[in-house]
Amino acid sequence: MDGVVGLLFLGAMAFVVYRIQAGLHYDWNWGAIPQYLLRYDDASGEWVPNMLLQGLFTTIRLSVWGVLLATLIGGVMGLCRVSRRLFFRLIGGAYVELIRNLPPLVLIFIFYFFVSSQIMPLLRVDALVAGTAEGVQDLMSVLFARPAAFSTFLSALMTLAVFEGAYIAEIVRAGIQSIDAGQWEASAALGLNRWQQLRRVILPQAVKRILPPLAGQFISTIKDSAIVSVISIQELTFQGLELMAATYLTFEIWITIAVLYLMLSLTLSLGVDRLEVRLRRNAL
Repeated sequence: MDGVVGLLFLGAMAFVVYRIQAGLHYDWNWGAIPQYLLRYDDASGEWVPNMLLQGLFTTIRLSVWGVLLATLIGGVMGLCRVSRRLFFRLIGGAYVELIRNLPPLVLIFIFYFFVSSQIMPLLRVDALVAGTAEGVQDLMSVLFARPAAFSTFLSALMTLAVFEGAYIAEIVRAGIQSIDAGQWEASAALGLNRWQQLRRVILPQAVKRILPPLAGQFISTIKDSAIVSVISIQELTFQGLELMAATYLTFEIWITIAVLYLMLSLTLSLGVDRLEVRLRRNAL
């Protein structure tokens, strides 16, 4: 059965390629794509990343920091959502409802025009980055972005983290509330306070239930990072738009970009699957 499905898929792909070539009179030129992944640098005598790989590395940096920051925000807000105190529940609820009901494109422009254009100059972020040692700037370029683009990168990162954090908060809330009430009662009977109950009893059980949807949200963060191309963050989608406008290799470029995104998503998915298996073994 799997073989039949595979043949049907290959047949469908072949038909699509044929219709593109015959209907649009499109001339495929896959031989031009490798040069946009790697280029030979005459100065150093080495192969270095070109536009597509540079965009991929920016997407990875944005996704990694976005996932970490979103997990922190979502974890805190998720705990606020299940807090006994009304004030914290209101904060968590307001955050989740506000962010989840705003389009991410609107958030991008709010953070870009307010944070990057107003807050960053007020805090003199660009001046502080420019005043650091050359080695520090090189390290920041590897971990974040070039000093000239640091403010824009930071505003994009904050937007992505705040947006994804709202969904992670709901995943954390649902995972905690799925634990049987008897677990709370039993841990309270042992004399544990609220924080000890969460840390020692509830969260270890909730993590196993949170992990699968959390992995899906992490993958969504990678895909959602493409939206920051609208503020000229030179990630994978932005670089694809630039190359398409310059070369007119529309299908080759976007198929290549789709494969690169798929590689990122599948790698993360496989990593989370291995983590789930390890957690199950430790629980036995």
